[in-house]
Amino acid sequence: MKWISYTLIIAGLGILAFGGMQLFQSKMSEGKRLEEAKAIISDEVVQDTEHVSYEDVHEGDTIGVFYIPRLDREIPIIEGTDEEELAQGVGHYTGTGFPGENRQILLSGHRDTVFRKFGELEHGDELHIKMKNGTFIYEILDHEIVDADDRTVIDPDRAEEYLTVSTCYPFSYVGSAPDRYVIYAYPK
Repeated sequence: MKWISYTLIIAGLGILAFGGMQLFQSKMSEGKRLEEAKAIISDEVVQDTEHVSYEDVHEGDTIGVFYIPRLDREIPIIEGTDEEELAQGVGHYTGTGFPGENRQILLSGHRDTVFRKFGELEHGDELHIKMKNGTFIYEILDHEIVDADDRTVIDPDRAEEYLTVSTCYPFSYVGSAPDRYVIYAYPK
């Protein structure tokens, strides 16, 4: 009977070690991507978006920094929202706009890594997107909780600039969360 107890303890420790290793690898990848992003961004706040343009962006590229002043948190922005990109930072949903293009911009991230304190954000808080051609500032004006399969929050054809940021919800849920927490922010 003791061998069953020992087996369960060893299995539990193995699972904890595996989870810890994944978190460590994610943190290391995020740090590397953040260094890459900081080398290409501009901190100059963009006032005139008329002449903003973007070069070809490919899946997996480091494209900028997502800065959350309330949390004093800088997170690299990676093109794409596959698991590989989300393990290294915030993913930019391919096909949605970029700052200054007068379209929806959609960023997503994991609640247990890059958006760990996301629930502390409030209406009126600023969100900054730092890109090669400048820094774009948005103000949180609304949020909602939707089903994990709800794709209506993605509207890349809408001709109005706004930033949509999504993560899994509830924040303290263990496993695959059933909902998404979605924030809507508009240019300031």
